[in-house]
Amino acid sequence: MKEKNKISVIIDGKKYRGQAGQTILSLARKNEIKISALCYHPDLKIQGSCRLCLVEIVGRSGLFTSCSTLIEEGMKIITSSPAINKAKQVNLELIFSQHCLECGDCLYNQNCNVRDFAKKYKVNIAKFPDRKKGFPTHYFSNALEFDTSKCIDCGLCVEACHKVGVDFLELKKKKNFYEVVPSVKKDKDCIYCGQCLTHCPVGAFEGIGEFESVKNWTLDKKKTVVFQFAPSIRSTIGEEFGLEPGTVVTGQLIAAIKKLGVKHVFDVSLGADVTTIEEARELVDRIKNNKPLPMFTSCCPAWVKYVEFYQPELMPYLTTVRSPEIIMGGLIKYYWAKKQGLNPKDVIVVSIMPCVAKKYEIARQEFKVKGIRPVDQVLTTRELAFLLRSKKIDLKKIKESKAVSTLGVPTGAGVIYGASGGVMESALRTAYHELTGKNLGKVEFEKVRGIEGFKKANIKIGKKIIRVAVVNAIVNAKKVLAELKKNPQAYDYVEVMACFGGCIGGGGQPVPVDDEIRKKRSQGLYNIDKKHKIRSAQQNPVVKTIYKEFLNQEKNIHRVCHTYFRKKKKEVYPLK
Repeated sequence: MKEKNKISVIIDGKKYRGQAGQTILSLARKNEIKISALCYHPDLKIQGSCRLCLVEIVGRSGLFTSCSTLIEEGMKIITSSPAINKAKQVNLELIFSQHCLECGDCLYNQNCNVRDFAKKYKVNIAKFPDRKKGFPTHYFSNALEFDTSKCIDCGLCVEACHKVGVDFLELKKKKNFYEVVPSVKKDKDCIYCGQCLTHCPVGAFEGIGEFESVKNWTLDKKKTVVFQFAPSIRSTIGEEFGLEPGTVVTGQLIAAIKKLGVKHVFDVSLGADVTTIEEARELVDRIKNNKPLPMFTSCCPAWVKYVEFYQPELMPYLTTVRSPEIIMGGLIKYYWAKKQGLNPKDVIVVSIMPCVAKKYEIARQEFKVKGIRPVDQVLTTRELAFLLRSKKIDLKKIKESKAVSTLGVPTGAGVIYGASGGVMESALRTAYHELTGKNLGKVEFEKVRGIEGFKKANIKIGKKIIRVAVVNAIVNAKKVLAELKKNPQAYDYVEVMACFGGCIGGGGQPVPVDDEIRKKRSQGLYNIDKKHKIRSAQQNPVVKTIYKEFLNQEKNIHRVCHTYFRKKKKEVYPLK
């Protein structure tokens, strides 16, 4: 008996079963049949522009793009033939005519599809003139750069920007070609989420790196250079060294950073514990004292930029609590440094972050403490991997360090910040304690977990019902805002992350990425939390000591843990 909606097809002489509505390329990839493609990404709509995924269908004339052709019962598909290979060769030669080669420092240097395809199909990469020679590079703040001379105009970045909910990148016709350009409209601006970068197949987008600054600081004997790494890094950076997504490499990561000559390595998850406590207290205060609700999280700098530029009327609803990275930087410079007898001006804090927007975040004037930035430098996950490889440090082979983070061990609550829903869940664990005076027995809040774009739940804490929503991608935040417009009491607390899946899918994370990879990365973090002895921030003995010795003063809490927001104007982006 035939299964409902199941379709049988033949690919290269072998029978496969697919689902009605499935494309040839999707079925092939599910069965590990290699069909080349550049403009296809499972997150996004079909583009059909690169024309590298060509196949033949027996009984039909011509070639077909497998990314846009649906399977049909009894269809016989051929993935390789002289006609297919010749067409791919020509199409690749045309693609190279609009892609300037700068392979040395490219995002895809270790895993370049277009270069591999050129070798496979014996492509003369210089057959056609380089029509994009001299095309400009756009710089989006200090976070992102877009080298238009590398862009093949496949449209994936435009679609990613649209799917996020920003629509800053546009496809414009210039003479006989369509080109990707940033919007010149006054009401459109980049939020630096970096999803254009993680979905670009040819490395036209990059985070703005400052490797030389790190190198110079480590050589300056007067400076104490310390590194701190974000919660999600431990379950993602392994991919850069051939490990499976979700593989937790905390010990190896600390050991690798120390091999760079860095003596002190801090875990930002400890800063997340402090963020959790302050955020839970603010939530409880807002609920008890009828202050603006819902409270929105503010640890995602891309979301904050969206609010400050697109909807500044929401600023009073953002929690004033700083992100874990900024709080941890403040604790390093004004708590730890003092205990070490160091001048904060001589301490250089380098953050390893999943997000290119964090580069923008550390430059915010609102975060300065006595004129000093809490964090001096941000390297993304990929940039750290690049730096390690340049020093011939292989994370996969390095011996795991047994040493813990310099200040101490975070809770499981601090670690899960890297997954969508993690901030919410961590705060709810502590809010329960703030409202009831008791610690939770079962600390999991499964309803807010998962990589889905929009999750909502009613959470009972004591006698109080807290209505919450967890969203990733701005487009889903807009859905929450639409609900609130109809019903201002719809939610008490909302977590917003700009990137698909939260920080584990951030613009600074390893590529490629899709939902299956995001799930594995998230699960790696939840596995740590599940095994952890202490899973609520307020129970962390290290954090208790920090509050007792440093955050017992209101001025220190305000300087290090809280901030304010300002309406932003459209930035003027320079060209190179």
